[in-house]
Amino acid sequence: MLSVRGLHAYYGNIHVLHGVDLDVAGGHITTILGRNGSGRSTTCKAIMGILKPARGEVKLNGENVAGRAGHDIARAGIGYVPEERLIFATLTVEENLQLGMKPARSGVASWTVEELYAFFPRLKERRRVRAGYLSGGEQQMLTIFRTLLGNPSVILVDEPTEGLAPKIVDVVTEVMMEMKRRGLGIVLLEQKLSMALRVTDSIMVMGHGQIVFNGTAQEFHDNPSIRRQWLEVS
Repeated sequence: MLSVRGLHAYYGNIHVLHGVDLDVAGGHITTILGRNGSGRSTTCKAIMGILKPARGEVKLNGENVAGRAGHDIARAGIGYVPEERLIFATLTVEENLQLGMKPARSGVASWTVEELYAFFPRLKERRRVRAGYLSGGEQQMLTIFRTLLGNPSVILVDEPTEGLAPKIVDVVTEVMMEMKRRGLGIVLLEQKLSMALRVTDSIMVMGHGQIVFNGTAQEFHDNPSIRRQWLEVS
């Protein structure tokens, strides 16, 4: 579904991604772990065209979309939930959701507003409230729901539980599992290892802009040296 090969990217003259390879199948969650500055968010931005790759391929269902504008990549079927949330603060919840709506894609599970409200009824209660007045958890759910209403076949989710209360983390986890059941390919960037291990099928670890580990959750669990070298803060 999503295949990334040899992805390189720069910030100015600084080489930040060094040949990243990544595969995500439908109904599969791949979690990318790494310290701050390891290149995880940059990988998502390069896939989405927010940061133009210097070289490499980003193939969605066999079509290379690398280097296209972000809106073209979104239309092709890759959704993106950024860490910064990026809601439209002066628009209502309903208006934010309407902006994300796209027609259903052939062979891709579609979503409705009412289905999504069922996961988090509080957002329905506040549907006529300007998004800037929502709590952090409400804004995060709004961002996820808005992205899903675009009916992507692959979704990149950057730190969805950062700063959220445990109850909201549970809702995020439930929505992630429903995405998986519906056949989406999911790339998850997550600091909460316990949450990631509950939902993920495979784990990749990044360091210095490259993949340093790629395996199953069990293989990651059985490899403490990877955790010590690339994840723990001394």
